[in-house]
Amino acid sequence: MTKAVLILGGGGFVGRSLTRTLALKGKPVITVNRSTPGFKHPLVESVVGEFREPEAFTSLLTRSHTVVHLASTSTPGTSAAQPLQEVNTNLYVTASLLQALQNHPGVELLYMSSGGSLYADASGLASDESARVHPRSYHGAAKLASEHLISAWCDQFDGKATILRPSNIYGPGQPERPGFGVIPAAFGKILRNETLHVWGDGSVRRDYVYIDDLVRLCTMILDTSMPKGTGIFNVCSGTSISLNELFDVMEAATGKPLHRSYDARRAVDASCIAMDAAHAAKVYGWHHQTSLKEGLTQTWEWISRAMS
Repeated sequence: MTKAVLILGGGGFVGRSLTRTLALKGKPVITVNRSTPGFKHPLVESVVGEFREPEAFTSLLTRSHTVVHLASTSTPGTSAAQPLQEVNTNLYVTASLLQALQNHPGVELLYMSSGGSLYADASGLASDESARVHPRSYHGAAKLASEHLISAWCDQFDGKATILRPSNIYGPGQPERPGFGVIPAAFGKILRNETLHVWGDGSVRRDYVYIDDLVRLCTMILDTSMPKGTGIFNVCSGTSISLNELFDVMEAATGKPLHRSYDARRAVDASCIAMDAAHAAKVYGWHHQTSLKEGLTQTWEWISRAMS
């Protein structure tokens, strides 16, 4: 029996896209979702429910060769001032999964961390994977704690893990949700001719990675056996721009104005996050291929259809 890729968080934005790509490549997938089934396909088994305790993962790990851990319930903004929320949700699930993996030594782990919430303020210099990390949010701190837990699991149990640190992921399929993603939020405001409230003066700089490029790297990793230990890779476009510059490109892509108001800057936001993906290029030959203009145009077309 061919073993499957087990995707935790398969009903989310990245999970649905990765599930669809793997299924269309003929790969069996088991998706675990908290509330709604993920992508429907004969090769996809969707399991709906809350998975918090190690025992809950056992039967699924027995039928899997790799776990892709995408499950997350927060962003830096949504868990601000709520450290217990991070511990009781995201960090708890990661620890439970690792405890379950101790009894399944052949199962590899691909973990979706975060570049945007981990790295210290870059002041224009691109951070590689060895750069100093300094999470300003509880969300970022929990991601970093998860990375250390995964590394400890690898050291103690000869585990094989790959950790991805994506910048800000965007693209078709990303719904507009309060606190999740400035791009779908801004496109939604443009569609409804409403005003977007921006934290700060719009000068904070971020890198934006297109969903198809991220998923392509995931499939490259899943197509080969991981080495023992923990490997960390940035996933980014390599270009950091300000929010105001991003809004200008969005207005050009839509041909419509984005009305904005500017509020006080949040303490969880670094002024500049810039990243370098040279390590992924060296090991996997991966490069970000989608220009911001092209990616935003594709995203705008999808959102326009979805919300019409």
